[in-house]
Amino acid sequence: MTLTFTVSPDFNTKYLPGWFVFNTWLQRHLAVPTHFEVFDGFDELHRAMAGNSIDLIYANPFDAARLVRDHGYVAVARPLGRPDEAVIAAHEGSAVTAIEDLRPGTRIATTDDPDVHMMCMIMIEPADLNAGNVAMFRRDNYVLVAKSLLKDEADIGFFLAETFDDLSGPIRSQLRVLVRSQIYVINHLLLAHPRMGAQIDELRGHLLQMGNDTKGAMALQDVNITAWEAIDQEDVEFMIDLMVALTVTA
Repeated sequence: MTLTFTVSPDFNTKYLPGWFVFNTWLQRHLAVPTHFEVFDGFDELHRAMAGNSIDLIYANPFDAARLVRDHGYVAVARPLGRPDEAVIAAHEGSAVTAIEDLRPGTRIATTDDPDVHMMCMIMIEPADLNAGNVAMFRRDNYVLVAKSLLKDEADIGFFLAETFDDLSGPIRSQLRVLVRSQIYVINHLLLAHPRMGAQIDELRGHLLQMGNDTKGAMALQDVNITAWEAIDQEDVEFMIDLMVALTVTA
């Protein structure tokens, strides 16, 4: 049996080669053929999820909540010290210096990353903005969101904070952060399909020790993860409940 492993499409593409290395590490330690599948966007990923074809996924909090609650996926581990946060930014030369400066008709560049979009929509509420009174422009990735701001194609952009911080210096220097979320308790999770059975505990054990050997530590560095840590079911359920509450609020 070949396992299919994938990563949420919100990752920084510069780490794509690293995820292939990580997949090789998975395959060697599980002693099972493992195929790394790359999806261009969330629509394609969600079709694969609905088709029950994903065995392992490094999922954003929104998809993790759906997969655990609706499909019985098991949380294997989470990255250490890597909460998911969102950033709303504008061009450095913009007259907008705070969320409260925004007005109806604001042009927003965003991706189809559901949890980031949801958090940012909540953060523009102090300006009395909502999906009904803004102009939304979808972009394929966060670099294109940033370019939309630089080209004056949008007034503000929604970013995954980690990816925003990872933009090149010349690009980031031309952008102004208006607000950054501080939720702290939602994370990407590495999830396994329940059909993996006893392999799940085996995988968890390998992940928690991953940084203790040279090749494992290098593979972690290649995907910008310091280490993995275990997550208990209570924390998973709390995160899911929070995501559901944020969805209702948004």
